[in-house]
Amino acid sequence: MHGGKVEICGVNTSSLKVLSASEKKELLARVKNGDMEARDELIRGNLKLVLSVVKRFSGRGENPDDLFQVGCIGLIKAIDNFDDSHNVQFSTYAVPMIIGELRRYLRDNNAIRVSRSMRDLAYKALSVREELSAKLSREPKIEEIAKQLGAQKADVAAALDAIVDPISLYEPVFSESGDSVYVMDQVSDDKNTDENWLESIAISQAIDKLSPRERRIVTMRFFDGKTQMEVANEIHISQAQVSRLEKGALIKIRKEI
Repeated sequence: MHGGKVEICGVNTSSLKVLSASEKKELLARVKNGDMEARDELIRGNLKLVLSVVKRFSGRGENPDDLFQVGCIGLIKAIDNFDDSHNVQFSTYAVPMIIGELRRYLRDNNAIRVSRSMRDLAYKALSVREELSAKLSREPKIEEIAKQLGAQKADVAAALDAIVDPISLYEPVFSESGDSVYVMDQVSDDKNTDENWLESIAISQAIDKLSPRERRIVTMRFFDGKTQMEVANEIHISQAQVSRLEKGALIKIRKEI
């Protein structure tokens, strides 16, 4: 790292392009018609998304370059298999594909024998999960699955995590109506759900597309907790200008997510 510059696989991540929603839609349509140049552009335009996912797997002693390359494989699979008729955001579909590819790689690289009892518990948990999903019309929490099984929450979470690859729990799954995608496993806490994490990625990408001044104002206001007057004094413009720029930036962000 030099002066804020981070390179992965020889790519300067600070210079990666972020595509707008309309650009993604146009490129996906071209890819569907066999346009390989559009496919390459779509891959390049989503490398920051791969990087965001890879960061979630840091601290496991794996080479970041290797994880990035594996994540790119997941991205390519998502591009090649994406179906826009389901009316879902591409990132909502791509993230589980990237995660699934990374989990498979980590599993294969760190082979751990799963005991029969843990595997049995995992499949029982999956069965209960399906039953509760139908009953509650939503994805059940890990606590609810554990309670139904009469097992400890930690044991159920560990069992499900141990059999990531053999099941489709971490793959995109469309609902019966075909208008939604559930994002991978539900083994998470209430404050750090995958849904929230996906939303944070979308917001981060939207902020990246703001002008430098808008990005600075949004960062100071919503990440640093400064008032409009404090922002105005720091960047030497009026509070009215800060208010106008802030509103414009928020409108742009909402359009992207």
